Amino acid sequence: QVQLVESGGGLVQPGGSLRLSCVASGSISSINEMGWYRQAPGKERDLVARSSTISGTKYADSVKGRFTIFRDLGKKTVYLQMNSLKPEDTAVYYCNTNVVLYTSQYREVWGQGIAVTVSS
Repeated sequence: QVQLVESGGGLVQPGGSLRLSCVASGSISSINEMGWYRQAPGKERDLVARSSTISGTKYADSVKGRFTIFRDLGKKTVYLQMNSLKPEDTAVYYCNTNVVLYTSQYREVWGQGIAVTVSS
């Protein structure tokens, strides 16, 4: 019923930048929150940044000042601008959203994940 399509990952050198995009589609009445999580090899999936219509934005301490999350509400899209990338930012990045369907049901949806590799 709801799909998330991520794009923008890839290989970048340390100090470089990437912008991730995530578009939501389906029977969505409203979107309460969209965000990004990441999972490095052998580690748990952790919050990177999220944007909520109720509680505003939140960032992991490790990305504050380097990453920016922003949304295009009309396009049901969330972006993650990543600057000053470090090798430790290497991970699979997952888009996440909490939506209200036209049936008034709530759903949490995850994207498939997109790889970001920071290496020289």
